[in-house]
Amino acid sequence: MKYPKDFGYMSIIETITDVDNTFLSRRELTCNFIGLGGKLKKLEAVDMITKEFKLDGKVVIPMGLKTHVGKPLITGTFYVYDDEGLAKKHIDPTIFSRLEKAKAKLAEATTEKDPAEETPTKDTEVKADESTENESKEEEKSE
Repeated sequence: MKYPKDFGYMSIIETITDVDNTFLSRRELTCNFIGLGGKLKKLEAVDMITKEFKLDGKVVIPMGLKTHVGKPLITGTFYVYDDEGLAKKHIDPTIFSRLEKAKAKLAEATTEKDPAEETPTKDTEVKADESTENESKEEEKSE
């Protein structure tokens, strides 16, 4: 069912808390991701939060994603910093190393897909061979 734009239908992201922590110079967001239980990765969640709250140019760090038993719901906590140096000073370095590993895996997966798209697969080669055979048979029949 399509809703009109002014109807205000529910978004996938539901904000629970949005606090400006002036003491630590960061914004702390806690959000629910509705209907994404077991399907959401941290980097995908960061992208969604960045787009939803228009945080381009800021450092968004996922502190935790918690799934709820029996519900397709994930609750995520994110810290938003203006400066990456300050974030690295406040947050445990293992969190940054895990994020870097995830980014490296994502980059590796995208580079592996690119060469595969450029080279034709066996199925397309077979189809091309079949089409030339069909054309030659049609020429023989017409003569």
